[in-house]
Amino acid sequence: MLVHLSIHNYAIVDHLDLELDAGMSAISGETGAGKSIMLDALGLCLGDRADSGVVRPGADKADILASFDLADIPEARTWLAERDLDSDGPCILRRVITAEGRSRGYINGSPCPQADLKAIGELIIDIHSQHEHQSLLKTDTHRRLLDEYAGSQELARQVQLAAQRWKQTRNELERISSQGDEQRARHQLLSYQLEELENLALGDNELEQLEQEHKALSNADALLGACRQVLDLCSESDAGNVLAALTASLNRLGAFGGQGGALGEASNLLASAQIQVEEAVGELNRFVDHFDADPERQQFLEERLDTIYTLARKHRIQPTELAALQQQLFEEIEGLNADDQASERLAEELAAYERHYEEKAAELSSLRGNAAERLSAAVEQEMQALGMPGGRFSIQLQAMSSEEPHANGLEAVEFLVSANPGQPLRGLAKVASGGELSRISLAIQVITAQTSRVPTLVFDEVDVGIGGPTAEVVGQLLRRLGERGQVLCVTHLPQVAAQGHQHLFVHKRRGEDATSTAVSKLDESGRVEEIARMLGGVDLTEESLAHARKMVASAQAA
Repeated sequence: MLVHLSIHNYAIVDHLDLELDAGMSAISGETGAGKSIMLDALGLCLGDRADSGVVRPGADKADILASFDLADIPEARTWLAERDLDSDGPCILRRVITAEGRSRGYINGSPCPQADLKAIGELIIDIHSQHEHQSLLKTDTHRRLLDEYAGSQELARQVQLAAQRWKQTRNELERISSQGDEQRARHQLLSYQLEELENLALGDNELEQLEQEHKALSNADALLGACRQVLDLCSESDAGNVLAALTASLNRLGAFGGQGGALGEASNLLASAQIQVEEAVGELNRFVDHFDADPERQQFLEERLDTIYTLARKHRIQPTELAALQQQLFEEIEGLNADDQASERLAEELAAYERHYEEKAAELSSLRGNAAERLSAAVEQEMQALGMPGGRFSIQLQAMSSEEPHANGLEAVEFLVSANPGQPLRGLAKVASGGELSRISLAIQVITAQTSRVPTLVFDEVDVGIGGPTAEVVGQLLRRLGERGQVLCVTHLPQVAAQGHQHLFVHKRRGEDATSTAVSKLDESGRVEEIARMLGGVDLTEESLAHARKMVASAQAA
């Protein structure tokens, strides 16, 4: 509930700190004293739009702070916790508007956008007036109130969850199915490409070995010719060869045997060269004798390499990358196969979610139908007591046009009203005037208060256009609401004010240079005097005071 309201430099309010209690707080005062200023300021903390005109003349900014006790509002505590805005103490909403028109909002000291103030505000307080906080004009509120009255909030949550799961599953299945033709074509192509690579069966290091062997076979004729030329030069040429020249050289130097020194060293080197050339000639002969220039092997190598190179060009990669490509194609095909399996699984899940949704939604529809009749009759009865004779109230359950599961269930919920006899039932937002809407809202809140998730209700001039016995009934209804939570009621009727558990008096405080609004919490005698003023005007009489005391005493006794 709202436990504290602090207003600084707002409109004609200089400084106001107000502690608020549970129960019904009646707010009264002279015309123009600023009774609605409090509620307007509170609305800013709840996300209402603001402009620089709300700043008190001469001040640089307006500062409004509202503190709420959320002990009995788990939804609000959860909302704060999900956004890391929770605190151990009360929830503090603050709004600052500068004279230049800039606005800043805070939740528990953390800066926040206006939308967040509005979102948390809808969970903790409901303002019934002709302002934009009239949540009763929203069909979402109609559905929520009906579900709370029917005790089907948890079932409604299950229906919403089932619809969300169905939609998520359907979207994923459509995503996979929409790719079906493309995936099948892709799968066919990949399978063909993978089969080509598997048939190639390229071994490790095979390409390098093939290229080396092919290079050798391709140069066979030139290699054999070179070997034969070297043999001819070294040993076979009749016109002269290396071995013959070395032998002749050694023979000539040998004629001068016994020579040491340089001549002897030269002879030794020539002898060593002769031996090495003879060994080289032997190696060359062995190579030529055993060399096998197999043309069939060479043809095989050329065909094998051509197959490898052609496949690499087809995929626009290097031949050395074919093995990696084969693994890549295999993994992509496995992924496509997994999508096929996922499609089957998702189809089964979608059918299961739809069956679950239909079961829960049908159960919810049954509870809503039964509760709608009871709630309509109860609200209509309260409307009659609130000075709307002949008024009718009905709850329409309109089947959803969509065939797919809807988060709100199988039907849309809308409150219909006929405020006057002979008028057809129409949507609440279309036919109710400000005063009628306030009284209809009051009737609905009285009935649903025991199940409502919003413990603080604010009624601004709900008694406009009524008087006499009806005014007393309004006061009694507001007091009944206050006994279950917190009610703030701005009123000009003594019959309503007398029913309050507390009474706040709004008045103007005039100084030498300026006038400001002040609020006083009245004691017993002050309350009697204020109600007497509301009964008979400025001049209090014994009759009006006695009447006021009787009204207060009757309310307390009741």
